[in-house]
Formats: sequence, C-alpha cells, structure tokens
Amino acid sequence: MIDSTLANEPPPASDHGHDRLTAKLRRIVALVRKESRQVVRDPSSVAIGLVLPLILILLFGYGLSLDVKDVPVAIVLEDASPTAIDLAAGFRLSRYFLVKFTPSMAEAQALMHNRDVDGIVRIRSNFSRRVGVGDAQVQILVRGDDANQARIVQTYGEAAVAQWSARRAAEGKDAAIGPVDIQNRLWFNEANESRAFLVPGLVVIVMTLIGAMLTSLVMAREWERGTFEALFVTPVRIGEILLGKIIPYFMLGMIGLALCLVSAKFLFHVPFRGSVLLLAGASALYLLVALFIGLYISSSLKSQFVASQVTMLITFLPAMMLSGFIFDLRSMPALVRLLTYVLPARYYVALLQTLFLAGDIWGLVIPNAAVLAAMATVLALLTRRATRKSLT
Repeated sequence: MIDSTLANEPPPASDHGHDRLTAKLRRIVALVRKESRQVVRDPSSVAIGLVLPLILILLFGYGLSLDVKDVPVAIVLEDASPTAIDLAAGFRLSRYFLVKFTPSMAEAQALMHNRDVDGIVRIRSNFSRRVGVGDAQVQILVRGDDANQARIVQTYGEAAVAQWSARRAAEGKDAAIGPVDIQNRLWFNEANESRAFLVPGLVVIVMTLIGAMLTSLVMAREWERGTFEALFVTPVRIGEILLGKIIPYFMLGMIGLALCLVSAKFLFHVPFRGSVLLLAGASALYLLVALFIGLYISSSLKSQFVASQVTMLITFLPAMMLSGFIFDLRSMPALVRLLTYVLPARYYVALLQTLFLAGDIWGLVIPNAAVLAAMATVLALLTRRATRKSLT
C-alpha cells in the first residue's frame, strides 16, 4: 500500500525546472518556425537577403573601381629623335593610357577643352639634346576637375617616365643621368587593384542591409498589423520573442555572407589570407549588432516607414560613407573622424580588410572584435528593455 503522504508530495524542483526549460524551448522553436515562414512568404525579405547581395557584389565588383585605366592622353611629340619616340612608346604601351599623338600643343589643348583627353604629355624639341647633358624635362598636364583622378593620372605619368629613365640607365645609354634608383612595392595588394579592398568592404553593406534594414521592419510590422496583441495573452516572454525574431534573420545573413565570400573568391579573385572561422566569428558579431540595432529601432518607433528611414540614416549611410569602405578615414575632418568610432561598421571593415588582405593579425583582430562584442551586448540589453508586452 502506497503511503498517502508520499503520494501527495509535489514533484522535485528539478522536474519543475526541466519542464520550464522544455516549455521555453518549445515556445522559441514555435516562434522561430513562425518567423521563418513569414520570411519565406515575404518576397521582399528573400530579395534583400539573397538576391540583393548578389546584385550588389556584381555591380560593385565589376562596376565600381577606383583604379584609373585607359586614360586618354595627348602626346605632343615636338622631337622626332629616337630617344623621344622611345619615351612616347612607353606611354603607348602602358595599359593605363590611350595615346593620341598630336603635332602641336594648340591641338592638344583643344582636345583637353573638349574633354577628348584627360592629360597632355609634351616632349619638347630639345628633349634628346638635354637627355645627353642630364637635364631633360617632360611636361605633364592633367585635367584637374576630378582631383583624385588627376593625382592618380599624374602619378602614372611620372612612373612611366621614371621607368623609361631606369631602363635606359640599365642599358647604359644615358650615363649622364644621375644614380636614381626607385624601388616600389605594394604590400597586401600587389596588383594595386581597388577591387581587393572594395569587395571586402561590400560585405559590410550586405550584412547591414540584411541585419538592420530587414529587422527594423519586423517588430513595427507586428505592431501595425496588431498581431502582437495575440502574443500578449500567451506565456511567451519578451526574450523568447526576440530570439524568435533574431534566429531566422541571423541564418539569412550568414547565407548572404557565404554568397559574398564565394563571389569574392571565384568571381573577383580577391586574396584571402586569414582564417575562415575567424572571419565567420567576426561576421556573426557584426550581424548580431546590426540585428539588435534594427530590432531596437523597430521596437521603439513601432512604424515601418519611420523605422526604415531612421535605420537608413544611422546604419546604411554611415556604413557606406564613414566606415573606411570607400573613403580613407584619415582624410576626414577630426570631428567626423571622431564620430566614426561609434559606428560598428568601422570595426567590421577593419576586420574584413585585415583578414582578406593581411591575414590573422591579432593586434588588429582582437580589439575590433572586442568592440563589436561589447556593442552587441549593450544593444541586446537596450532592445530587451525597449520591448514590452503592453499596448502603451
């Protein structure tokens, strides 16, 4: 016969804890399944998460380049000597220039005014004679309306002349030329292609779009449709709701990351010298930061239109303009440069460019990853506080 006192005893506390944990996991799985179905049913989410990364990386990788190639230049060859012709041939054979020979400086200036050429190389009539005495000069005129391109074209022109001088000195043709020895080498980007650092920076844009832009609409959409009211009468907790929102978009973001990495490696042949696991970990940290930013904005504003505009203003545009993705941070004013320290995209760009081009440089990886981890923690707490199960 069973003792009635034992039969009436409550189950051990450990059983209650196990049941609560099981119920919590069951609710989270149900929320993740529900949100995943919402993502699949929403064409805009699929387009932003999968199609847009491919479009962006193709457009930026093939269309955006800071390299200057095939620059049209006019060469005014006033000296018909073999020495002058040899120098002009150096410009003509360069892959950076498209050469047009003109008989006079006036005609070259007319081409410049009509924007038919971006530069003029003038080889004067006394060039060969002055080469013999070590006092030769070449005049290079560059269109300056685009200051960045003008500096690059000027550098290319000076390099072409320097290479010609070094080659003739090596052949012993111009012993009078001084002992000038120019040795150039580029670290981490030997080919000097802007694609090598633009494509890693593009990953930041893709992760920002998937993380912040998509999730900025999630909570606001629930508020506008009134579906949050149905959750208020359930035992689902705020933390479980946030996990149910984050997990599907986190997975979508990692898929977008994989598409970007495959494209960078096999389409654009961008070198990758770091650890894949380290890159995945750093990307996961930044994606969490972007997700929490979007959820915090969406929970606070409760309007899809306003949330999308605010998210664009504080995440996408700074990631594009102030992260070091395109523009060098050191060239910015001190106040703007100080502002970039609060932008998570700055640290993620530094991580990506380091891992892609330099490798596992721990002195750069650890501080930037630590900042992203701290930002993710703070934003998670702020998002948890901003999200309440109430209609107010």
